[in-house]
Amino acid sequence: MPYVVDFAKVSTVGLESSPVVQALAGLRANEARYFSNKYKHAFTVTAAGESQDTLAYVQRVLKDERKLECASKPLETSQFQVENIKFAYVFYQSGLVVNVMYTVDDPKRRAVGFKLCDGMEVPLELAEKFKFARQKSKLAGTIRGSFFVVKGEY
Repeated sequence: MPYVVDFAKVSTVGLESSPVVQALAGLRANEARYFSNKYKHAFTVTAAGESQDTLAYVQRVLKDERKLECASKPLETSQFQVENIKFAYVFYQSGLVVNVMYTVDDPKRRAVGFKLCDGMEVPLELAEKFKFARQKSKLAGTIRGSFFVVKGEY
């Protein structure tokens, strides 16, 4: 059942099994606020078990582009298009959030982003391959992020 994320009142619905549940809920709310402010889009998530297509898409991009597999259990996903950009998100139990940003008409503006919740360690599968920059958020505390450019067609 889809859930519209409310960034004014941070909720842990769907994320309760995460050891960093409050930080992950804050990060999810941070994403919802960004899309609401920039695109007037309501950020909606679905349980990973109910959204296998989105999960498979993100996993395929990670595997094809960088031979990556996330070890953590996926909890929720989101997939939508605003303007000419397709977005796909996976929120993992560990506190990792992976998103694929894929412009429909501009192959130079396609990327995979990683965000780490406050209080979680860098996942082993990412530790040696990426450097993470820090960003402060009122909703999520300190977010660490990294990305890579997508070269293939998806």
